[in-house]
Amino acid sequence: MTTPIVNLRRLDISKAQTDAAVAAEIKGLFRRGAVPDPKVREIARAILAEVKAGGDAAVRATNTRFGGGRANGELLVSKAEMEAARDALPPRIRAGLEQMIENIRRFAETELPQTRTTTIVPGVEIERRWVPLSRVGVYAPGGSAAYPSSLLMGVVPAKVAGVETIVVASPADADGNLNATLLGAAGLVGVDVLIVAGGAQAVGALAYGLPEAGVEPVDRIVGPGNAFVTAAKLEVFGECGIDLPAGPSEVMVVAEGTADPAHVASDLMSQAEHGPDSPALLVTWDAAFAARVEVELGRQLETAARRAILERSLAAGALVVLAPSRAAALDFVNGYAPEHLSVVVDDVEEAVAKLRNAGSLFVGPYAPESAGDYASGANHVLPTGGLARSCGALSTESYGKFIQVQRITRDGLAAIRDAVEAISEAEGLIAHKRAVELRFEGEE
Repeated sequence: MTTPIVNLRRLDISKAQTDAAVAAEIKGLFRRGAVPDPKVREIARAILAEVKAGGDAAVRATNTRFGGGRANGELLVSKAEMEAARDALPPRIRAGLEQMIENIRRFAETELPQTRTTTIVPGVEIERRWVPLSRVGVYAPGGSAAYPSSLLMGVVPAKVAGVETIVVASPADADGNLNATLLGAAGLVGVDVLIVAGGAQAVGALAYGLPEAGVEPVDRIVGPGNAFVTAAKLEVFGECGIDLPAGPSEVMVVAEGTADPAHVASDLMSQAEHGPDSPALLVTWDAAFAARVEVELGRQLETAARRAILERSLAAGALVVLAPSRAAALDFVNGYAPEHLSVVVDDVEEAVAKLRNAGSLFVGPYAPESAGDYASGANHVLPTGGLARSCGALSTESYGKFIQVQRITRDGLAAIRDAVEAISEAEGLIAHKRAVELRFEGEE
């Protein structure tokens, strides 16, 4: 029996100068965006309004309507239950989670910002003081697609940063049960509060608090979720902070003929299995190599555990981008700004030096994206939808802020007095000028 070949859609970017359709598709790929469509945002806005007005009861009601609540309706998980789940973890899973926690912590500690003080002129000293946030909310996907790894990616850097209170929100499954591994992971890292809710109502519970349960609003919400979570985070931004809007998971592999097509195929499939809305792109300047990857995709699909999902995902979002040269391929990668980027080429470090837009790079044949998803220590909460052009991964810095502390003596103020008075007068803000002048009256 012949193994079927997976024929991926192709985009030849060398035709962009002569084919308007190709140019338009490239533009659409580059500006795809991570923000949900307006209808999703309208629904999320309505749910948030209910939660803001109705508190705990509204969260229970929306859990009932949309799913994500516990069978008994309770919104909070006790610390005793989290600790019991921790103690009940199978040894191999617990060991994996503990290694993951340690590796995330080690990398997060290198990201811890430092307070610095600069003397601008004698008598003018500015301190840039870094302080952790008081309360942070972490959304962790749960339900039918529970990700304990995302809980750890959100909580461990917060612990390293020194956040006082960490509140996690995660939904139960269709039967009203919480994922045992996720619950155990919460116990391992010492989550302070665990709210059982999903979607927009979970974001509302984090942003507005649960008055009856005594849960105060958080200062910032982090973590990935579905379109309703992303839409809700955008809606509450301004009342509390957010990390970034995260859309569907993305993978891009830039590779040439010397790469192993089996490795490349497995990397495309590892992220495509998130679902049909997760794009998987192979960028290459070797059409024959792309054909070998398609053969390998067909072979691996035959025995894939999640074959049905993978086939739908590859049909919907997989793409081979054929570039006329290595340089053109790297330019396309920077324009697309993928969430996950595997780089499997000759002179790999030279290529990496030219790649500036990606959430996380995986360099060489032994760096699959799944290593970063779980145990390399890098954070897997990453910008999607092209936001890697301007945003980076979730990090320790995401859990704090800088305060400017200005210490100015009389001599220091005298040194900048003319500049302050001249510019404030030019802007017509005379009270600003007088605030300086009066400090020297009687001395001249």
